Amino acid sequence: MERLKTLPDNAGLSIGAQGEFNRDELISHVQNGDEIGQKIIEVELNFLRGLKEGILYET
Repeated sequence: MERLKTLPDNAGLSIGAQGEFNRDELISHVQNGDEIGQKIIEVELNFLRGLKEGILYET
């Protein structure tokens, strides 16, 4: 959730068929632990794992 707080106020994210969400909506979903919040957490964890494993730094 802390990483979401660093996004600009007008930043948004599209989550497939779930729709588009602004920063505050994303934070709210994570805080509520609902389906969308869980998906945000899953995507963030996959991103961090990719960084750790070097997947995102292919040359």
